[in-house]
Amino acid sequence: MNARTEPAEQETGAIARPPLVRELLLVAGLFLVYKFGRQLATGHTGEALHNARRVWDLERTLHLPGEGSVQSVLLHDDTFVHIANTFYATVHFPATVAFLVWLYLRRPAHYVWARRVLATVTSAALVLPFVFPLAPPRMLAATGLVDTAKVYGPSVYGPPSSDHLSNQFAAMPSLHFGWALMVAVGLIVATRSRWRWLWLLHPLVTLIVIVGTANHYWLDAIVATAMLGIALALIHPPHRTATTAGRGQPRLVPEEQPVLVGAGR
Repeated sequence: MNARTEPAEQETGAIARPPLVRELLLVAGLFLVYKFGRQLATGHTGEALHNARRVWDLERTLHLPGEGSVQSVLLHDDTFVHIANTFYATVHFPATVAFLVWLYLRRPAHYVWARRVLATVTSAALVLPFVFPLAPPRMLAATGLVDTAKVYGPSVYGPPSSDHLSNQFAAMPSLHFGWALMVAVGLIVATRSRWRWLWLLHPLVTLIVIVGTANHYWLDAIVATAMLGIALALIHPPHRTATTAGRGQPRLVPEEQPVLVGAGR
């Protein structure tokens, strides 16, 4: 009677990282589309200001809190205003890049998902300035808001007529907020720490900054949230496994016991 051992199968659960060069080109392309795509919709000053008045009146009709209430808190101290302007100017891109790099290195499957969601939201957001150009509240005299970046610095914008690096009439949706919210959602989904919900502070601070500096309306953030919600509903995250959740080690199938041919007869 011969003993025969069945080969034990192992489930590695490992997710191969996408090719680095390809991903660098894709992410660089995403940012270039974001920067230069908005410039295609420049101009339309009169229409952008008209839409700004419509958005401002709609917010009052909906009884949304006034953006001025947030700005008044920042204006209590010049340091607060300067920090808010610096946050607006410097955190948006680096935080998103750092998020994608971390996912690529530590959660490859979640990286692919997050990159697709960001690309979808960004592409959709580029359409709105063509159909609904919108001046930010800092340009609308009726708001009574201060252009904090211009007054207190630092500022990333020049006069709209000579600003060839950005489209200042593309306030809606706020990709500052949309990307920040995706960073928080992505990190909450991709990790297991009980402290992971604190990542929601990132979009919360971003919301306070974009509204308090008079660069965006509440509705800009609401529209960005809706667009992100649709993208998340269409593009599902990977199933959580020991590897994708950050355990870092493959999950092994228990080794089977030797099977004796003819045993139990």
